[in-house]
Amino acid sequence: MADMALAERLDKALLVDLLRQMLLIRRFEEKAAEMYARGHIGGFLHLYIGEEAVAVGAVSAMQPQDYIVSHYRDHGYALARGSPPGRVMAELFGKATGLSRGKGGSMHLFDVPRGMWGGYAIVAGHVPLAVGLALASKRKGENRVAVCFLGDGAINQGVFFEAMNMASLWKLPVLFFIENNGYGMGTAVERAFAGKDIYRIGQGHNVPGQQVDGMQVLEVREATATALEQVRSGGGPRILEALTFRFRGHSMADPELYRSKDEAARWMERDPIVTYRRYLGEQDMLSQEETDALEREVGATVDEAVRFAQESPDPEPEALYQNVYLD
Repeated sequence: MADMALAERLDKALLVDLLRQMLLIRRFEEKAAEMYARGHIGGFLHLYIGEEAVAVGAVSAMQPQDYIVSHYRDHGYALARGSPPGRVMAELFGKATGLSRGKGGSMHLFDVPRGMWGGYAIVAGHVPLAVGLALASKRKGENRVAVCFLGDGAINQGVFFEAMNMASLWKLPVLFFIENNGYGMGTAVERAFAGKDIYRIGQGHNVPGQQVDGMQVLEVREATATALEQVRSGGGPRILEALTFRFRGHSMADPELYRSKDEAARWMERDPIVTYRRYLGEQDMLSQEETDALEREVGATVDEAVRFAQESPDPEPEALYQNVYLD
């Protein structure tokens, strides 16, 4: 587990809340899978199970004014940022009360008041948008950093290099956070990326990078906080690569024929929730009774989110023509 020195800088309430957030994402995703199987959720559903330490660690290090721009495995970021679970679930259900009023679904979660700017389905298509937000922040003097979450599959897209080059030239406040879960859909990283270390990919553009253990929430938080400080102080963009693993398939439609059960089992032994919960217990920060209470609280929250989604109205037909263009 993470060095005790990392935990000593944080108070108990925050340390326990990091666990609560990871548990919330895990239970939310498990319930979303159940609702998908029951036919309540349509389209694609990409679960974040196994990667919770990345979203929770990174988002907890951000400031309230910072932007989040993410790929389409986006539920974890929205929940970590504080989006109401009921509204997130309602969006998955396609209901009018959803974050995107039922029009975006799983892959297009937006919560602008909380700085959540998507949720994008086109691989790497969101990277220049994050750079654009960073440019606006710099020109307006707003002290906002755009944190762009992208998967390992996005780094081979040309637009990633174009956007990174522009960000480096203009020293824009953007953090490229690469979530390396080992596979771009069903293709292993080593079969798609000719380099050795992804975090070094920005060297040719003078963008420093660092690799972090994406299964350890405190290490992710520490690395993100350091990178954000460097970016915010005018040092230009940075790259963070978190090594992690999704415990489920690429989507609910994925039969997972491209990776072995042994590989998955090895990663599951490092479950970020299990190891962090054990760590808090060993440090006498969380008793079994407190853990059980936390589990019940999270379970009730997710159950309420499902109830809210089920009872919410469908969008009215005229909603098809609303918010297409700026009025």
